[in-house]
Amino acid sequence: MAKDNNSEVTEFILLGLTDNPELQALLFGIFLVIYFISVMGNLGLVILIHISPQLQTPMYFFLSHLAFVDFCYTSSVTPNTMVNFLQEIKRISLPGCATQLCSFVTFVVCEVYILSTMAYDRYVAICNPLLYTSVMNRRVCVQMVVSTYLYGFSVGLLQTILTFHLSFCDSNIINHFYCDDVPLVGLACHKTHYKDIKVLMLFTFAGFNTFFSLLIVLISYFLILIAILRINSVEGRRKSFYTCASHLVSITIFYGTIIFMYMQPKTNDSLKKGKIASVFYIVVIPMLNPLIYSLRNQEVKNALKRIMDKVCSKINNLWSN
Repeated sequence: MAKDNNSEVTEFILLGLTDNPELQALLFGIFLVIYFISVMGNLGLVILIHISPQLQTPMYFFLSHLAFVDFCYTSSVTPNTMVNFLQEIKRISLPGCATQLCSFVTFVVCEVYILSTMAYDRYVAICNPLLYTSVMNRRVCVQMVVSTYLYGFSVGLLQTILTFHLSFCDSNIINHFYCDDVPLVGLACHKTHYKDIKVLMLFTFAGFNTFFSLLIVLISYFLILIAILRINSVEGRRKSFYTCASHLVSITIFYGTIIFMYMQPKTNDSLKKGKIASVFYIVVIPMLNPLIYSLRNQEVKNALKRIMDKVCSKINNLWSN
């Protein structure tokens, strides 16, 4: 759908993942199941950590915020995508597109820095265990999380303002299933100084946030690995590594997907692969994280078992009365 050069864009058309009606119906069902599991898993993990005295530690404090961020950034895209599966023309209004872009960028930036904060937390716990409670005290943990949210929102708002100050000349069709920054910039008028600034800011912030957060993770785990290798007992090394296993799995999946998506050359084939990669880290990863941290973490499983036992006990008491 091309637009008149003198008209103003009031909405965008999303091409989505496919134009096959039968496949769209199937994808709607798959997305619905995954999103339901993701919402229940992440919000359930937040509630479980909040109400369990055994989980009131810095590690689980950060994990609860990781679960909250996962819920927020998948919710910024997935519900709208499911609605579009049921529509022939996948429209999104200009304010809706701006809101989706801002919220998505905000929470993705929060995600990478919460993951790096969790890596730093594991570094302090394993490499400086005697100082752990004083270094990672409640005030420091809150400051870390608040700073992450403030920075994430600042980046999301800045990138959204820069994007929607662009002029869209030839088309309002976005070759994606959500309002992603890169295809939006691609729709803007060519050869404008403002567009050059936007492109520079886009890749500068994306590169800096990905590289800097990943650098924190790599340095933290390099130092953790050295500390673990210095432990004399096999059981001690195993226990130390086990405390990091879930986090390592989450980091590998998340950063691996992002690197795969943004490092490949821009061709028609890569655009299709990019959409698939986007589905994975927007829809699938937020579902996987609570499963990874609950299934691989004995403390979380024990806390959940205690809560379930209490609930079952109360239900039995009500039935007996």
